[in-house]
Amino acid sequence: MRFSVYQESHIGGRKNNQDRMGYCFTRDALLLLLADGMGGHIQGEMAATIALQTIGALFQQNANPYIKKPEKFLEDSFFAAHREIHRYRAINNLPETPRTTIVGCLIQHNSAYWAHCGDSRLYWMRRGQVLARTRDHSRIETLIAQGKVDPSERDTHPERNKLFNCLGAPSLPIVELSRRASLQPGDVLLLCSDGLWSVLPEHVISQSLHSNTVVRAVPELLSMATGIAGKTSDNVTALAVMWEGTGLTADSPSTIVTHSLPVGSVTTTIQAPRHADLEQADVFDESEIEKAIEEIREAIEKTSRVTSKN
Repeated sequence: MRFSVYQESHIGGRKNNQDRMGYCFTRDALLLLLADGMGGHIQGEMAATIALQTIGALFQQNANPYIKKPEKFLEDSFFAAHREIHRYRAINNLPETPRTTIVGCLIQHNSAYWAHCGDSRLYWMRRGQVLARTRDHSRIETLIAQGKVDPSERDTHPERNKLFNCLGAPSLPIVELSRRASLQPGDVLLLCSDGLWSVLPEHVISQSLHSNTVVRAVPELLSMATGIAGKTSDNVTALAVMWEGTGLTADSPSTIVTHSLPVGSVTTTIQAPRHADLEQADVFDESEIEKAIEEIREAIEKTSRVTSKN
């Protein structure tokens, strides 16, 4: 693989930064993760941290040197992170469970797969155009999809900040998966928290990442977002990768080339799991996973039927 990657986070006008981001890669697979701890609940930063640690640890266990079933891995690892957050609450006897949004992307064999819960977003861009982005799991997006609210109200509607899906809630999360995206050299994938996308228009984001390298564009975007929002700025976090293909040589000093990495080698910016007893057998309870997946599929089908009727 050949790619360039950059990540950065600003606290904005808040007392704490509850956003977390990170990436891991082997010779043949790259995982990108971003989580936004929910401030309306206790210890949102811990929920975000646990989510990244759990999913990152499972990637390191299963990428040998790539993930055999990408969609299943993303779904299973999100459920595992959800359970780890609940386990943290139980261990620490907290009055409620910390919560977080999450968006993750797995890139291998010139293809990208992504999944999300909540309103942390992924954008897939090519030559300055947005090919796809995740749909926020929010009340406002549901109303827009049902035709009850005009898209122009997206940034001003009183229910724009209400989420119906996250990790750590009492109910199981709905893990929304993308279809396989076939990448071309020059494609950019951006993961970001709502502190960025809620302030900057989509065309500004795409143009910046088209005109600059990710190493230059990400700091520029964060600076613009915090500058516009001022003292009211939320935490602002972005993680971007420019895909350069499967060649063997680096085109620039910032390009990472992985073909020489030994099988079993993993590079990561995500710290080790907090729980020493986080083992694959404990995290992947197959019967629990299959039951959860079936419940989620039924929920998605039910939502689709309701939307189509409206």
